[in-house]
Amino acid sequence: MANKITVGHVHMSGCTGCLVSLADNYEGLFTILDNYADLVYCLTLADARHIPKMDVALVEGSVCLQDELSVEEIKETREKAAVVVALGGCAAYGNITRFCRGGQWNQPQHEGFVPIGDVIDVDVYIPGCAPCPQQIRNVCVMAYLLLKGTPEQQALAKAYLAPLMALASEGSKATSSEACGCDIMTKVINQGLCMGCGTCATSCPVFAITMEEGKPNIQRDMCIKCGACYAACPRAFFSFDVVNQYENILGIIDGAMNPGGN
Repeated sequence: MANKITVGHVHMSGCTGCLVSLADNYEGLFTILDNYADLVYCLTLADARHIPKMDVALVEGSVCLQDELSVEEIKETREKAAVVVALGGCAAYGNITRFCRGGQWNQPQHEGFVPIGDVIDVDVYIPGCAPCPQQIRNVCVMAYLLLKGTPEQQALAKAYLAPLMALASEGSKATSSEACGCDIMTKVINQGLCMGCGTCATSCPVFAITMEEGKPNIQRDMCIKCGACYAACPRAFFSFDVVNQYENILGIIDGAMNPGGN
């Protein structure tokens, strides 16, 4: 595992919460940077003025269409990165920035914000506001194994990343997913799959979901369309290929994060 991959964090229009979530891996982040990845671009953590070539780009935030620099940077990211990851609800689905109407004191003309998939092709989605640190960590480890691992490790990495790649292939199209609580209703509850665990309500950052009589109740006017509930639901998009191999997947992640066996 001497050959590291190169990773960059590209910040668009967001709150930096996803970067904080990445940093919340604490010692795990040091393990990733020591053993598996070189951080070649990040506004706060890497000394680089321009987007370099990299293996994996973690893109946080949506794209402001009135900001020419942001549009240029997201297109440049697609050109320079082998794998582009939409990190968090804003990058994946627009999230709270969907509701922006301009008029901000500093930049009143900034009124159109779209998920990055509306401007470029995206390989992997990590929904959530913000995604949990472990999810970001797991994707980083799996990206390394996909690019540098043994054939067996690559097979497990593909199994883990496949559902997140499927979300990216759907993109932000309203015909497939609007990343709202309605996804839970139409794709889980109405299909008889909900087991009433309450994970969706727990994961909602704005408390738009409550559990009533053992089932989720979605307040649509409170939903910010971050995709957190659908991403957290154990009966949502993760395929049986992942579920059936989850012990092996968790084992390989644990082994990667504890290379010395401690």
